[in-house]
Amino acid sequence: MEDEKFSPEQSLQLIQSMIDNAKNSVADNSFYFLLWGWLVFAASVFQYILKVFFNSPYHYAAWSLMIVGIIVSVFYGYNSNKNRKVKTYVEELIDFLWIGIFVSYMGLSFIFSQIGWEHCSSFYMLLYPIGSFVTGKALKFSPLIWGAVGSWLLAVVAAFANFDLNILLGAMGILVSYIIPGYMLRNKYRRNLVNV
Repeated sequence: MEDEKFSPEQSLQLIQSMIDNAKNSVADNSFYFLLWGWLVFAASVFQYILKVFFNSPYHYAAWSLMIVGIIVSVFYGYNSNKNRKVKTYVEELIDFLWIGIFVSYMGLSFIFSQIGWEHCSSFYMLLYPIGSFVTGKALKFSPLIWGAVGSWLLAVVAAFANFDLNILLGAMGILVSYIIPGYMLRNKYRRNLVNV
């Protein structure tokens, strides 16, 4: 079979439609931004309360909430993917980006468990906005990009702060890079559904 020839305009329209499809898919799955954003935010605040107000040596137990996120993500991902027939290249790249970030989180957790957790917030605040930044750029959704930049700036501030303040800065970083953009992405997706 002979390959179809596309005009430059048709090629650009095809690329734009792939980006729009990926936008709708990721916007529809803003669930992940909100799930992980709220879990990390809640764990940070809970750890701060346990450490500062109750002086508990078990303040790290707050992070066991992440187990809930892993379980919910696996079930949600499995159920949403079994009904999908096709994924665009952009969607696959975004999926692999987030898988890589997750593996990096696990690696950092192991490293910090060996060397101490005193400065972990700065490292996490440098890592988790990468996914937001690249996803925002791929989808041409600037709130994700600006949220990532805000988190990177908070990571720099965290380098000069004590551990207690680092916990709160980590919560602020996740608020600006996941939670706020996640709600904006979901609202944009819902508006697009109404207009279709």
